[in-house]
Amino acid sequence: MLIERSSNWKESFTERLEKDDGWDNWTLYNMAYEVAKSTLITDFRGLQSPNYLPNLTPFAHQLEVAETVIERMNGKAILADEVGLGKTIEAGLILKEYMIRGLVKKALILAPASLVNQWIDELNRKFHIPAMQFNKKYDLNHCDIVVMSIDMAKRSPHKERIYEQDFDLVIIDEAHKLKNHRTKNYEFVQHLKKKFCLLLTATPIQNDVFELFYLITLLKPGHLGNYETFQSAFSASKHNVEHEEFLRELVNQVMVRNTREATGIKWPDRHVEIIPIRFSPEERELYDMIAALKEHSDVFSDAFSVITLQREMCSSKEAVFYTLMNMREKCTSAEDLAAVDCLVLKLQALQMNSKAEQALKLIRKANDKVIIFTEYRATQSYLQAYLYEKGITSVLFNGKFSKSKRDWMKHLFQQNAQVLIATESGSEGINLQFCNYVVNYDLPWNPMKLEQRIGRVHRLGQQKDVHIYNLAVEDTIDDHIVELLHTKIGVFEKVVGELDAILTSYKMSI
Repeated sequence: MLIERSSNWKESFTERLEKDDGWDNWTLYNMAYEVAKSTLITDFRGLQSPNYLPNLTPFAHQLEVAETVIERMNGKAILADEVGLGKTIEAGLILKEYMIRGLVKKALILAPASLVNQWIDELNRKFHIPAMQFNKKYDLNHCDIVVMSIDMAKRSPHKERIYEQDFDLVIIDEAHKLKNHRTKNYEFVQHLKKKFCLLLTATPIQNDVFELFYLITLLKPGHLGNYETFQSAFSASKHNVEHEEFLRELVNQVMVRNTREATGIKWPDRHVEIIPIRFSPEERELYDMIAALKEHSDVFSDAFSVITLQREMCSSKEAVFYTLMNMREKCTSAEDLAAVDCLVLKLQALQMNSKAEQALKLIRKANDKVIIFTEYRATQSYLQAYLYEKGITSVLFNGKFSKSKRDWMKHLFQQNAQVLIATESGSEGINLQFCNYVVNYDLPWNPMKLEQRIGRVHRLGQQKDVHIYNLAVEDTIDDHIVELLHTKIGVFEKVVGELDAILTSYKMSI
């Protein structure tokens, strides 16, 4: 193919010379000049992104977080604001800022499946960032801002395709789920090629201090040394750490955390109360029979199995029944079978549930919408039937529901039902500011799960004081759980910072 130099320009040039025409349009020149000047960034300090976001008015603390991450942390940070303070907005500001400055062109956002659509909606609507949901038919080489669930991303063949990409920024929502360095999730994120990285979690420590160590190691390897160095330097154990001031200083170099109190925003008050429950004689007898099961063969010698049954007995006989029947199949001796069958008969004869009765009193006292959190789907079904008998309308919410069904349950709760009965899946990814009563029917081992639950209602947009009732059965495994929760809260506050009230003293009487 022959390429020739064009000479067409000569005619136009000659004509302009002979007729003394203007060389250009002065108005258009000025407009082009103003456009170029407006996009010129003369100073790296300060944010440009708010000038391009007419549909968003960020809070001061959100702008401060974005500035801190960009100017001091080089785009590698844990965003650890308390639940409900807008970590998604902060991450969006950082992404937008880097895009304006030309430092990010390709980004990956990993979130729980239930939050993928929410991320896409906010990035498109509030930040004018053309984010798209991952589709296996797409060529990732031509997709700039991709949102997908980490469960999908870590599986083949998607994993291999993602590993081929060079991402400028990776954002991981609910990053506390990476706390275990032995999981596929952790390994997957560790091998991503990324220049900048944001980990979003209100709960960087959930059970022990090593979870924070592994999160920071994922973000900036070596920042806290290796495992042995970290353990030695801070005399670290699961629930204790020394030299906490120095450790907190190191942590604050890679983590930004705002509390509600520090934002300067007027927040509704949070009222937390432990409600002690006393078992009836019949319930106490069953609880003691469960504790005695560990004396029977290898099936019940495992302390965890008996503890599970004890926790379930503090919830509902229905929860105990399902677990007990599964264990019964493993019984090999007539003595074991007799012990289990005796317990089953006692369960079937039990007619009351003291904790459910207390929950009903609280619901009637509230005379408003209430969220109940339970650890067991069997208890969830029981509570719905129990409340129906008492004339209380309720809807269920659990992880087995599809996204559309979860959305429908939320709608029914807001428009029709008085009570939402949720399992742990209801403590993440759903905003319920129209409700201000929370009943923690079953206490979790992890205090941060309590914070996640409360954060569904105590967040930006809540107009009323929030009331939290933690139910605990006296002289049972619940006593140990409450004690352990206080211990874990102490570790969190040593290393991360103050935590809003989620638990109060157990020294109360009915």
